[in-house]
Amino acid sequence: MFCTTIIPTIGRDTLEKSVLSVLNQQFTAGDFEVIVVNDSGVPLPEAEWQKSPCVKVITTNKRERSVARNTGAALGQGTYFHFLDDDDWVEPNFLDEMYRFTLKFPQAVWLYSGAVLLDERNHKQIELFSGAQGNGFVQAMSGEWIPLQSSLISAKAFFEVGGFNHSMKVSEDLDLCRRMGLRGDFAGLSKPLAFILRGPNWKTSSDSSQSVASSLRTRELILNEPGVFQRLVDSAKTSYWRGRVTRFYLASIIWNLKRKKILPVISRSFFGLISIPAAGWSALSGTFWKSLRSDHITTTIERDTPAESAT
Repeated sequence: MFCTTIIPTIGRDTLEKSVLSVLNQQFTAGDFEVIVVNDSGVPLPEAEWQKSPCVKVITTNKRERSVARNTGAALGQGTYFHFLDDDDWVEPNFLDEMYRFTLKFPQAVWLYSGAVLLDERNHKQIELFSGAQGNGFVQAMSGEWIPLQSSLISAKAFFEVGGFNHSMKVSEDLDLCRRMGLRGDFAGLSKPLAFILRGPNWKTSSDSSQSVASSLRTRELILNEPGVFQRLVDSAKTSYWRGRVTRFYLASIIWNLKRKKILPVISRSFFGLISIPAAGWSALSGTFWKSLRSDHITTTIERDTPAESAT
């Protein structure tokens, strides 16, 4: 089984389009399956796609997306997991393109394509492509968004990091991306193969007001992991990204001081100090210090208007 697509749903009308975008794939190099996880609390209306031998429908009964996705993954047989929301869809050649991409990067734990963000009328708003390649840990820790909808994630690596964190109600995808980036490499294909429906009036199940706090929380948890500092240093290839590494630790010092957590403050202070000589000649550049002082501006979003600030 090459791929398992897992679609958690709250019963949106767009579910059928999401499922059919996978079932109608022009892909013959391997097997694939779709697991629809009904988390709506009520039975799904009967539909023709439910009769497909490639589809399984299971129920988690309002346990939120992380539980729904992990439940689907536990039943999945694919070498790779593809997490698609019930209001998003993929191109008919998504699996074919991504399959050939996995052959080029068999060691990558997270492979992804570009994605298109659409409004409620299916009009293109922006294109998304983070550009993270190889060790992209520093980009993930900076908040660069690699959409699940356009990604294939190694099932083996997914279980090794523990899957989605059930305690995360928002930013659970970013948390997973960071934990995967700590342990393995990314590979990105710039061609847009996934479509994400997110207009200004679109009703989302996420509480976006909690996203910044949740992002900071997951970053704190990951900074406690062994090997984080070296992985960050190894991933920071330019003066800008080396400045980000130092900023992570300085921001963490402030975060922990506010909560009177002395031991983390001591640890972060140590690594924050040694991150400066670890940056080498970059520590003498203006780019390094500007990066340390400033908010990160995402490179994921491609559009005509100025880029938005990322966490």
